[in-house]
Amino acid sequence: MLWAMTDDLRLSVEARDLMQAADAVYVSTASLWEIAIKAGLGKIEVEVAELTRQLHLAGFQELPVTWQHTLKVSSLPSHHQDPFDRLLIAQALSEPLRLLTADRQLPAYSSDLVTLV
Repeated sequence: MLWAMTDDLRLSVEARDLMQAADAVYVSTASLWEIAIKAGLGKIEVEVAELTRQLHLAGFQELPVTWQHTLKVSSLPSHHQDPFDRLLIAQALSEPLRLLTADRQLPAYSSDLVTLV
């Protein structure tokens, strides 16, 4: 999402095409939560309120974290230990939605729903 918002070249042409062809592109509240934590710790420079405003203007849809998502986390295999990534996988599997990621460990959860970018 950050790569899309900043037109970063690390976002592949395939990912850009998938996002443009989609009826809707969702951003998990878990992603914004992780960004807010990292910004608060000084690990990244992002104004979270402005980012959320820009996401809304760009047409991204908010994907809230639900009880169903948190229950799905508990049943996931332990391919990955990062709690935010595990929640994103749980959301993708529960909805179902395609997850675009640069994390090479995440496709182990679903080759159909997880796409490396």
